[in-house]
Amino acid sequence: MPDREGGMASERSDDPGPDVPLPEPLQTFFRIDGVRADDGRIRYVGESYIPERTLLRKIVPAFREAGYDVDLEATETGHVVIATPFDHGREGIPWVNVTLFVTTVITTLFVGAYGWYYVPLAEIRANPLTMLQAWPFTAAVLGVLMVHEFGHYLAGRYHGVDVSLPYVIPFVFPFGTLGAVIRMRGRMPSRKVLFDIGAAGPIAGLFATVVVTIIGLSLDPIRVPAEVANQSGTMIQFNNPPLLTIIADLLGQETTYDDPHLSAHPVIIGGWVGMFFTLLNLLPVGQLDGGHMIRAMVGPRQETIASLVPGFLFGLAAYLYYWRGFGLDESVGLWAFWGVFALVIAFNGPANPAEEDRLGPARMAIGVLTFAVGALCFLLVPIEVVTT
Repeated sequence: MPDREGGMASERSDDPGPDVPLPEPLQTFFRIDGVRADDGRIRYVGESYIPERTLLRKIVPAFREAGYDVDLEATETGHVVIATPFDHGREGIPWVNVTLFVTTVITTLFVGAYGWYYVPLAEIRANPLTMLQAWPFTAAVLGVLMVHEFGHYLAGRYHGVDVSLPYVIPFVFPFGTLGAVIRMRGRMPSRKVLFDIGAAGPIAGLFATVVVTIIGLSLDPIRVPAEVANQSGTMIQFNNPPLLTIIADLLGQETTYDDPHLSAHPVIIGGWVGMFFTLLNLLPVGQLDGGHMIRAMVGPRQETIASLVPGFLFGLAAYLYYWRGFGLDESVGLWAFWGVFALVIAFNGPANPAEEDRLGPARMAIGVLTFAVGALCFLLVPIEVVTT
């Protein structure tokens, strides 16, 4: 057994300095053969005296109190405990995050102006500043996405988990973005923390989505140019999820118009995007928000639930294709794509918290309510191609 009072200096192959934390639980339950600092992280090489999961439960609180996140890796000869300071990698300006955000502002302005405000492409090319008239669309779409991600971010910072700022993904039609993500480094300390971080995003995002939808419904419809309203052909139609219909009915507002020269205000699309991305994020698989929440709520049985999700999504695609006659370029392809995506992330597995204490009734109730509201964002045919 190592000498806890001696600081382990005689058993380290190299000594990175006196500031290296040596919490008592680590010295008690882990044989330290070497310690080295590497890129801001501290690696303790040795072997655990107790099972890996039990070791993490013992050492995580002490390391977190010292300002470190901690993880454990198995090697051919033993184990390596990796301690990472909470603020590692956050110094300076996060240029990647800023660049992606600015790029996404530009792509959403372009898509909003051309696709939702009917600004001619020739006019945009002649004067790119004409895209600025689509700023309400950009504010609505990025607003719901950033509120969602900052819900995760603030919850992570509150619990001392190493989380990154949001990475927004620029794209083209129909929304100018593919959404946003954050990175969480290190092991979750407990199921409670995993639940809080996982649920914070959908709850914050749903709140922002409802606000944006109400604002969009209160705005006057925009006028569709005659050359667009009178042309015939095919177009993509975005159908209303139940939550959007409920909000519109409560406000006594319309989302569609008999007059082809009128179209719902593009800000409503921000609410549609918020609802759709919330639905997808609440799928109970892998590292998605729903996967985190279900893993925290039911424990390791989450993997059984996750294994059913790809089949359900493929079933939706098959039903729409074979029984409803929808094409691959409509909701069939959408659900098939997400079936493949769910299969991949389900295979990679969920987060595994160090502490497996069960959630209390309050968190369980919040989880059930969040999934229930999220279910109001589901519709069998989100998009379809219609002929005019």
